[in-house]
Amino acid sequence: MSTILITGATSGLGRYVAFELVRSGHVVLAHGRDPGRTEQLVEELRTEGDAEGFVADLASLTQVRELGAHVAGAHPDLDVLINNAGVGAGPPGAGRELSADGHELRLAVNYLAPVVLTRALLPVLQANTPARVVNVGSAGQEPLDFDDVEFRRGYDGFAAYRRAKFALAAHTFVLAEELADTGVAVNVLHPATFMDTAMVREGGVAPWNTVADGAPGVLALATQDLGTGMYFEGTSPSRAHEGTYDPEVRKRLAAVTDQLLAL
Repeated sequence: MSTILITGATSGLGRYVAFELVRSGHVVLAHGRDPGRTEQLVEELRTEGDAEGFVADLASLTQVRELGAHVAGAHPDLDVLINNAGVGAGPPGAGRELSADGHELRLAVNYLAPVVLTRALLPVLQANTPARVVNVGSAGQEPLDFDDVEFRRGYDGFAAYRRAKFALAAHTFVLAEELADTGVAVNVLHPATFMDTAMVREGGVAPWNTVADGAPGVLALATQDLGTGMYFEGTSPSRAHEGTYDPEVRKRLAAVTDQLLAL
């Protein structure tokens, strides 16, 4: 059985997946932003199995790094990371928001946070191979504007969300190549379209699917050996945005990511 950290576990898809995993006998490390909700979740999970809570605001990269250090110290047996937490497009007409570090919020939470958390936990994952990193992405992907990565011009919430998910997919493929012979698999998936979550409803969209529809893909990638460096729609291998496979795009993304994280 695995020890699995899942970010954004207090609601939506993350919560559903946490219960499925704990019922299957895995140790679930449930991350949440709100201490009360995280504690409540862990109490419920513990009626089903082994769980522990970790609190951090992923809009602060300092807190992301602390989360990684905290988890690594408490659970040196960690072998699966599910980067599930995310910020949606926001309410219709909402303006550009900033993270604690001054980055555009969707880029910070949906892209920079999973990059930083994965890096922080890689030594532990590499010590517990075969290990897996599952990035919860989206079929909604839009190429980054490398001249305006922080989206200061013509901001749009849905576009910001799609750009961050494009970056996450491209990063997934780069990291998978880097870790090709280490026993750490890295994959990205689109769980299901417009699931019934607070994020989707806040964006003014009527849900098309339930979180139960989105769970099988996440669960499969977290618990089975399905290869590495792949993009899935649900449980089916698919293709991400063609731009994510472009070596030049990947190179520029890596450079700009390092710049953003060095700020």
